[in-house]
Parts: sequence; structure tokens; C-alpha cells
Amino acid sequence: MKPVMSAEEIDAFLRADFPQLHTDGEVFAITAVEDGRLTMSLRPMERHLRPGGTISGPTLFALADVAAYAVVLAHIGPVALAVTTNLTMNFLRRPVLKPLHCTARLLKLGKRLAVIEMSIFQDDPDELVAHATATYSIPSPEK
Repeated sequence: MKPVMSAEEIDAFLRADFPQLHTDGEVFAITAVEDGRLTMSLRPMERHLRPGGTISGPTLFALADVAAYAVVLAHIGPVALAVTTNLTMNFLRRPVLKPLHCTARLLKLGKRLAVIEMSIFQDDPDELVAHATATYSIPSPEK
């Protein structure tokens, strides 16, 4: 699967259609777009922590969801109404206050549904802090 949008094009689309993504400062960044995959990072701040200094589950969930959406956009183009229909996450290790990286890989890209796998890590891609899978609904083209 060849991407049809670059990291810069996806970022511009997200800024225009989802400005709330950067409401409290820019923390999300697309670092790579490749055939069937995308890598995104999140630079967490104090507001992303839960008691005990762990990056919160909702922060990890947001990173997985935004990365899944971005990899779908990268391969179908700027379709604002593609939406999450399911997202399941397994929390594997305690993430601390340092950058998170998420690799989103398309497992299936159909006309109406996309299935994506997301791996979230900090320093070592072999030591995941979370693993998720998502299904996105792709709207039918307007006629």
C-alpha cells in the first residue's frame, strides 16, 4: 500500500480540520510515512501524568487513535469523516515522562473499513508500553 499523503500534508490537514489536537501545545508529531505504516511521536507534559508519575492511559489511547487515523489518511487521502469504530488497548509497561513513539501499521485497508495495529514504546521498539488494534470506518465517496 503506497501512501497518497506525506507527513506534511497530513499535519496540515489535521491543523485545519482538527485544531483542537494542538489546543494545549504541540505534542503530536508525524515522524515517518511509509508503505502501509506511519510513525508518530508524542512529547508528554506534566498534564499527561497520573499520580505516581506514570503517563496516563487516556494519553496513550489518544496517541494510538491519532496515529491510526493518520495512517488511514496517509493511504486514502484527506477524509475527515473516517471514524474509529473500535479501539482495543493492552497496557504492557509503565511509561514515564519522556517521549512516546507509536508505529501504526495497516493490517487491512478496504473500501469501507481499515484495520490498524499500533505499537507504542519509549526507548526500545522491542519493549512496548502499549499495544492496540483499531478499526476505522471509511465513508463512501460522495457522488
